[in-house]
Amino acid sequence: MQTIILEQPGHLRLGSTPEPSAPGPGEALVRVRRVGICGTDIHAFHGRQPFFSYPRILGHELSVEVLALGPGTEGPPAGALCAVEPYLNCGTCIACRRGKTNCCTSLQVLGVHTDGGMRECILVPASKLHASEKLTLEQLALVETLGIGAHAVRRAALDPGEQVVVVGAGPIGLTVMPFARLAGADVIALDISDERLAFAQAQGLANHAVRAGADSDAAIGAITHGDLPTAVFDATGNAASMMRGFELVANGGRLIFVGLMQGDITFNDPNFHRREISLLASRNATSGDLRGVIAQIEAGAIDTQPWITHRATSDAFVDEFPGWLAPDTGLIKGMLLFGEP
Repeated sequence: MQTIILEQPGHLRLGSTPEPSAPGPGEALVRVRRVGICGTDIHAFHGRQPFFSYPRILGHELSVEVLALGPGTEGPPAGALCAVEPYLNCGTCIACRRGKTNCCTSLQVLGVHTDGGMRECILVPASKLHASEKLTLEQLALVETLGIGAHAVRRAALDPGEQVVVVGAGPIGLTVMPFARLAGADVIALDISDERLAFAQAQGLANHAVRAGADSDAAIGAITHGDLPTAVFDATGNAASMMRGFELVANGGRLIFVGLMQGDITFNDPNFHRREISLLASRNATSGDLRGVIAQIEAGAIDTQPWITHRATSDAFVDEFPGWLAPDTGLIKGMLLFGEP
């Protein structure tokens, strides 16, 4: 079957791999229809993704069609269209026993720790399928990435009326913003890109847009009437930005690291204690987060239509994808199409 393989950094190859076996108990055989391209895939392509080895079949933002269920398996029936929860957890470790399946001690993420969905068919646990009769294939492929933002906002436990800053208006930061808005927060987007800031405001994802730089503190202070934001979400994966967050958050506030970087983050302990900052990491999402995302899209609370800026068929993707990464292409979310449109 047709498969796209990341052989090594910077080198994708369109090839062929064997068809999956028949699904066993608890498994579902699915046909991959759409694959969303996210920062993880881009970092892997550039050789900067933690917890990663090559060669690897990328793809964890998946919309699929169910082909068959294994013997005695409960799940969406053949023909159902589903989003895939790509986090393969053990179910028995301390995190799983407490419902924190997103940070299982032996977690395997499709397309990162194990081969993912850039292929025509794949076997997945049936329990990881989330069906919808209303969402389109492209909307279903956006469910997982939106789940990242939904989970981060749930971790932050925002109160209505809070003023929050989302640092980084890239694909991950943009997923945080709508859920912060739905929680009733006043959202300030902070980024170095005027184009990304304009997108965030034009789509109603942020109430305010501030360009990162020497004047950004004053601009944020003007919006918050001299107060600092009570929650800061950093979605940059940039060490300097993440460390800067300790200065940006208000006394008694929360700093949430949504982005991930390779290396150490340091901070001044007296400042951390003086402000009594709550520091939170946010990793992946849970089944409940993804079901909530589907419900919000179905209800019309989140408009996904503007998000997908680039598309390519499986035959063209290997050639077209590197060009998407040029700074002037305006990439927000790319989509790989398998099978018929």
